[in-house]
Amino acid sequence: MTQISTDQFFKNPVLGHPPGLFILFFTEMWERFSFYGMRSLLILFLTASTLDGGWAWTRETASSLFGSYVGLVYLSTMMGGYFADKKIGYRLAVVIGASLMTLGHAAMAVETEFSIYLGLVLLVFGNGFFKPNMVSIISEMYKDRPDKKDGAYTLFYMGVNAGAFFGILLCGYLGEKVGWSYGFGLAGIFMFFGMLQFWLSQNIFGDIGLKPNAASKAKIEIADSDKRNPFTPIQLGLIAIMATLGLLWILNAPVSKISGGKIDVFSFLGENGNAIAIVTALILFILLLVYRFTQYSQITREKLMAVTFFAFLTIFFWAIFEQSPNSLTIFASDYTNRVLEGNWSIAFLVINSLMTLLPLAIITWVLTLLFEQTFKTYTLASVILSSSFVIIWTIAFWMLAKDYYTAGYLALSDGTLTFLKIEKVTEPLTEVPATWFSTLNSLFIISLAPLFSKWWESKYNPSANYKYGIGLTLLAIGMACVAFGAKDIAPGAKTASVSMIWLILVYLFHTMAELCISPVGLSNVSKLVPARMIAFMFGVWYLAVAIGMKGAGMFGENIDKIADEHGLSYFFWMLTIISIVVALFAIVMGPVVKKLMHGVR
Repeated sequence: MTQISTDQFFKNPVLGHPPGLFILFFTEMWERFSFYGMRSLLILFLTASTLDGGWAWTRETASSLFGSYVGLVYLSTMMGGYFADKKIGYRLAVVIGASLMTLGHAAMAVETEFSIYLGLVLLVFGNGFFKPNMVSIISEMYKDRPDKKDGAYTLFYMGVNAGAFFGILLCGYLGEKVGWSYGFGLAGIFMFFGMLQFWLSQNIFGDIGLKPNAASKAKIEIADSDKRNPFTPIQLGLIAIMATLGLLWILNAPVSKISGGKIDVFSFLGENGNAIAIVTALILFILLLVYRFTQYSQITREKLMAVTFFAFLTIFFWAIFEQSPNSLTIFASDYTNRVLEGNWSIAFLVINSLMTLLPLAIITWVLTLLFEQTFKTYTLASVILSSSFVIIWTIAFWMLAKDYYTAGYLALSDGTLTFLKIEKVTEPLTEVPATWFSTLNSLFIISLAPLFSKWWESKYNPSANYKYGIGLTLLAIGMACVAFGAKDIAPGAKTASVSMIWLILVYLFHTMAELCISPVGLSNVSKLVPARMIAFMFGVWYLAVAIGMKGAGMFGENIDKIADEHGLSYFFWMLTIISIVVALFAIVMGPVVKKLMHGVR
């Protein structure tokens, strides 16, 4: 029996998958720890009063900067994908990206105006090099085992959300309860750990991700006999125009607000100059895309059309889903009753303890399974990875001890309080941090990802467009929950005391929606796109995500305007209706998309 090229990765499996998948799992986990940890604090930091160490920005300005930041994070993946594909390889791109992000978080921890903006710029470029190339490595490892790809991406996504969970939980807690710089700084420390363990373990990937050379390019050429479609000078010129308009649009939106209108590069186009610029760029993009599709062979063209359809749906998904760190965090901070007393206090403390310690124990168990296969060969990387877990366990126990003491259920001497850096309190108080609710998404994913992974590998696995339809319907149900919960908030109200149950339900339904769409979308790109285009097309995919992220910021910018006129519930009902309409469109288009995919599920 002939051994296929990727068999080497499956010789000593961990939970049925290559050990290399779990090296990526933990690298991505610490990167997501840093990204989501910082992101959970950004809106709160920008809108906090100067007395609380924030910048006292309006919600509109903060949402605009937030939308542009996360949009640029995903937009930069096109640059990272190109350099990885053509110049430096996936591995070096990951290390460069992780290093830039480490420096970015360190800059933000300084908390000066210059350092915050510098940190955001470094994080944008760091994510661009890092993000598309992690999934590209997975795609190469599983290229001969497409039946296991969905399961691999779902497990990988579990690692993503394990990092997001602990990042939001611990960075968010330190930022809100101790100081913004502690939250920003902790994010950078674990990005550094992730970078080191990846670099020291990289040989586990064999030849995958090395710098492209003549031999590797020739190998791809042989494997991919499809018609080539190089960009002409005119097309490159159009791309330059589109990219310039897009970048100026995404930067100009927050800059014009921050400067009070003094800086506005599109002012010569009138009051709607920003909108005119981006609509022009989108029209040019669509025209170029349609033309280029006509230049490929029929099968490749139709598969790329399917990817474009899913990318279109993805824009709407992320625009609504990413209200989590934006309007939903504002809802948690200003409109939700987060102070608990009596039995509710102890119930929250116990639940929060289980939420913290059980996932950490499960991830630590996965770590031990990985060490059984890799410790002897990659000892230093294993020691660094295990050291990061020792630190996480320590911070987790410190956080829980502080909460139990603050709530009056744990007695600590003055000496112990001084040693643990915990402020002395005289009145018991249990207040749920506003960022805590965002951890529910990651917690639910850690819990539900294995179930969805098994579903995708079973005979009941629905086709891609139906997964999108299911996911967008669940998204609508989640938004309907918070819309219903906000129904009694009067128009113009700046505070309220809504029950926490509505936010919990939002994150439950949105998590199931995410599991139907996000990892499945990545898997579809890897299955439908030719090998030579894989990293770049992941970049194009993240372009759609970037548009969705900026869309999320634009929704968030208008929350106060809509809430003042119609009430906060109206804002969330709008998002519910949009989700339902797009879900129906995904389902109706099912037969057409199935033909375009040519048997790929």
